[in-house]
Amino acid sequence: MASPDGTSPDGAAIEVRGLWKIFGPRADRVLGGPDAALGPDALREKTGCVAAVRDVGFAVRPGEVFVVMGLSGSGKSTLVRCLTRLIEPTAGEISISGEDVRAASPSRLRELRRHRVSMVFQHFGLLPHRKVVDNVAYGLEVQGVPRAGRHERAREILSLVGLDGFAEARPDELSGGMQQRVGLARALAVDPEVLLFDEPFSALDPLIRRDMQAEVVRLHREVGKTMVFITHDLSEALKLGERIAIMRAGSIVQVGTAEELVGAPADDYVADFVRDVPRGEVLSLRWIRRAPAPGERLDGPVLPAGTIIRDAVPAALESARPIRVVEDGEPTGVVDRLDILAAMAGRPPVPAVPPQRPSPGGPASGAGS
Repeated sequence: MASPDGTSPDGAAIEVRGLWKIFGPRADRVLGGPDAALGPDALREKTGCVAAVRDVGFAVRPGEVFVVMGLSGSGKSTLVRCLTRLIEPTAGEISISGEDVRAASPSRLRELRRHRVSMVFQHFGLLPHRKVVDNVAYGLEVQGVPRAGRHERAREILSLVGLDGFAEARPDELSGGMQQRVGLARALAVDPEVLLFDEPFSALDPLIRRDMQAEVVRLHREVGKTMVFITHDLSEALKLGERIAIMRAGSIVQVGTAEELVGAPADDYVADFVRDVPRGEVLSLRWIRRAPAPGERLDGPVLPAGTIIRDAVPAALESARPIRVVEDGEPTGVVDRLDILAAMAGRPPVPAVPPQRPSPGGPASGAGS
């Protein structure tokens, strides 16, 4: 049962355990047998099956922006479609706000999709013969909301996404970015608990894509919805995600914050993914702090351990003395100008007491690989 605040008993808005999706003629025989451990090519050659999602598990906290990223064919879009059974999983457990999605009857599943979960796709899917206001109000129309009420709500949401004055326009009169805003407004209009985004900005020009990313950040700040965002773009994932899951060949390799992925990649695959990320833009002082050297003066500036390295530059420029790094009010080490310069150049020194390396599942994720 869901809690009154729309979470599962353990506090997760979405919880996935042991999720599999196997396409092919003998999927049930693959699952639980030795063939399930085969790599993608070997499995396809031996059985004719493709394991698009392999034993995946994770939990999304209420109000969190959780990003799933991976290269083409990694299984990320299949995964997000399994969450509401647009694609039927082969095995595993899915809970949204404490409700067992896999146990839901067809009628209950329709209710879940209509009222509690909305999805924004890469292709806008707008109805070309309907005005913008009717496109936004479509989900409310399906729910049976009277015309006046649904139009009032649609106009409110259009204002929220910056489309005041376009309610009477047709979709083909709008730019690609504006059409995607209509799609976003349509998803928000039904006031869902969860928003699922399946590479929604992939087809947009880079500048429009950046604007839409900023729009998602702004909207999340204003409406606070739980969001699962699928992307193949690392910069997009780093910009949007409070936590990021990296997928490879159907499995989750690592779940963590941007700082954890860059600072402590779980394996060479993740390390290669984040290799070109400017470390000074992502990592905090806790990753480069060190023990004071004998005789080193400890009367310099004081900064929290969570300060991004880039943001510590002004303090380093103002004083030649080492910066004292504190966490929870307690001193935990120092950094000096050379430490910061090395980190900005991509070569942070090994910290005296490095942060705990996250497991492949990441903190509180329950991920399976």
